[in-house]
Amino acid sequence: MAAQAQQETALDPARDSVRDREIGVEQEHLDRVYRRLEEKIHEAEFLMRDAAQRGQVGTPGALAERDAQVFRAGVHLNRLNNEFEDFLFGRIDLLRGKDGKKGPDGAYTAVEPAEGAVRPDNTADIAETLHIGRIGVLDEDYAPLVIDWRAPAAAPFYRSTPVDPGRVVRRRVIRSKGRRVLGVEDDLMRPELKAFLDGHELPVIGDGALMAALGQARTHTMRDIVASIQAEQDLVIRAPAASVTYVEGGPGTGKTAVALHRAAYLLYQDRRRYAGGILIVSPTPLLVAYTEGVLPSLGEEGQVAIRAIGSLAVDAVGAEATLYDSPSVARAKGSYRMLKVLRKAARGALELNDSPQRLRVVAFGRRLELQGEELERIRRTVLGGTAPVNLLRPRARKLLLDALWERSGAAGRHADPELAAELRSSFDEDITSEDDFIAFLDAWWPELTPRAVLTAMADERRLGRWARRILNPGEVRKVARSLKRDGCSVHDIALLDELQAILGAPARPKKKRELDPLDQLTGLEELMPVREESQRERAERLAQERVEYAHVIVDEAQDVTPMQWRMIGRRGRHATWTIVGDPAQSSWSDPDEAAEARDEALGTRPRRRFRLTVNYRNPAEIAELASKVLTLAMPGSESPTAVRSTGVKPRFTVVRESLGQTVREEAARLLDRVDGTVGVVVAMNRREEARRWLAGLGDRVVALGSLEAKGLEYDATVVVSPAEIADESPAGLRVLYVALTRATQQLTVVSGERDVPDAAGVPDLLRD
Repeated sequence: MAAQAQQETALDPARDSVRDREIGVEQEHLDRVYRRLEEKIHEAEFLMRDAAQRGQVGTPGALAERDAQVFRAGVHLNRLNNEFEDFLFGRIDLLRGKDGKKGPDGAYTAVEPAEGAVRPDNTADIAETLHIGRIGVLDEDYAPLVIDWRAPAAAPFYRSTPVDPGRVVRRRVIRSKGRRVLGVEDDLMRPELKAFLDGHELPVIGDGALMAALGQARTHTMRDIVASIQAEQDLVIRAPAASVTYVEGGPGTGKTAVALHRAAYLLYQDRRRYAGGILIVSPTPLLVAYTEGVLPSLGEEGQVAIRAIGSLAVDAVGAEATLYDSPSVARAKGSYRMLKVLRKAARGALELNDSPQRLRVVAFGRRLELQGEELERIRRTVLGGTAPVNLLRPRARKLLLDALWERSGAAGRHADPELAAELRSSFDEDITSEDDFIAFLDAWWPELTPRAVLTAMADERRLGRWARRILNPGEVRKVARSLKRDGCSVHDIALLDELQAILGAPARPKKKRELDPLDQLTGLEELMPVREESQRERAERLAQERVEYAHVIVDEAQDVTPMQWRMIGRRGRHATWTIVGDPAQSSWSDPDEAAEARDEALGTRPRRRFRLTVNYRNPAEIAELASKVLTLAMPGSESPTAVRSTGVKPRFTVVRESLGQTVREEAARLLDRVDGTVGVVVAMNRREEARRWLAGLGDRVVALGSLEAKGLEYDATVVVSPAEIADESPAGLRVLYVALTRATQQLTVVSGERDVPDAAGVPDLLRD
């Protein structure tokens, strides 16, 4: 439809001249905006120089003011110097509003038109024009040149529809590159109205902004959707942050994009509240790489940490996941049952490394000795509570000293309490300074690390004792074998983080550092690093040090296991939450158990729910095919409604000479037919094999396992052997549904023998 409109425009010189004139109008406004930005950059640079000169005064007050001014000016200058693509991307032309109140950005706040704004003959005058951009810009008189997309005045740009237009008459999307306007696309919200701007009838250019955006080629990184956010998405983005916000929606409804834009919106609305940081948890490193450029493009970075769930505990345990477990091992490791196993393992690990069975020391000229049974009794007494194992070492030390004191017979030597206390203190000091006692305590109650305990669990016999009546023998064998590999799996990270909580970190004496004299003068130690490191480096350092966040966003939440929910929950104890997911795409086999763990992590916070219903990614032809699998995976579920059709049906083919050769040929064929990326989705155990098949085809094509496809999109996809993907796990049909919904333009399905293809190459799972 958009291509047809462009052809018609090309044949109509009158429309061309109107388009050129409107592009010129927007170019003139953009030029004015950039002139103002340059003025603001010069102001920020002046503030930086002025702040440096204040430091020469040398008084504590001047130094404090200098530090604060440098920090504020540095933040401002960094934002102004950002190179934004499509810095100015939207415009709305508005009727006169019901009231004349202005917001802090200088724009009128009325949502509904005033009485009489539309004349009886259905004509009206445009009373106000607002330009929407990535950050707000005011002119010299504090009138808005650009409204920040997150400001209340910008909401009608996203929420206005022909059914409920409010004050909006025309919505315009402006396409630009650098400082040059390339084109405009208009949506008319009041098509029945004849509107005038400066005495001239309001022109309408193009065939709709949304369809133009949907037709763009994909790359290996996500674009922001700031210029094409739709009304139901905007409701989620601007929802109040208190409590928990649930967002459900099928493939292509923009859940991930909405989550990212919500993070930017929350920072804009209450930057002080979210100075504690926003954490976005993604299911895979591929999705992190795909999305990490969105927030900088929206003018936000530094206070938002995007982490793959397999790297979430790097701050705590220094481990990052590079491996995937088999479905059966993943089910065991992700289950709540592992919590009991880990608690037993943490205590059982104390007995490893040839734990000594006898303690001998000399006190008051006598040799004192504790044997195995008494040592075991002391250990059981110490472990009777729920405190972290490493933090129990001081209690173990005290009970050992108590037992030795009693064995010495010195307790009854003095009736005077003061003398008795002095003797006991001297006894303890003598014993604890003996090398034999120190060596015994280090061996008998060693400081345990999460990695050491997980390594101990790789012994099948030992794990069998700790997991008795919790895991079955087959699960014990598979889990133990998986822990012998080099590297960590995605599910191991949650186990390591849980062990960190079970073990605890022993208190360490704080190292004294040399104080900067300015610390004592200004009290602004946190601001001082701005002078030595870039703002971005500082933000990244603070994000790495942060272990709790003010707001937590969980993307693809339907895949989070119970043990992973516990890991995420520890990072959001005092946070507000946004939970984004789709039960129909879940790869976890026990949703009820995961829901219980999720509710435990979220606590008693109130819940607010939204549902996204429109599929903006897949054309109707692909969405219709995927819905057949959804019917098998979750009977009764409804697919989101696709908003467009390309007329290109999915292609089905069977293996010819070999599977690898067939997949390579189909990928090459799609590379010739689309301008953007091609994704080849295979069963998880074929990932490395598939990468070899595609070697040499270029960087526009990528091979990925079925579990890695979540949240990603490509211009075209090749789905290899639906039966292999469906048979991978109990959730295999839901995983196949995800694989079939990654393409924005074309889909090819390659069937093997297990797919039982018919004469047309259609596998049995996809036939009517």
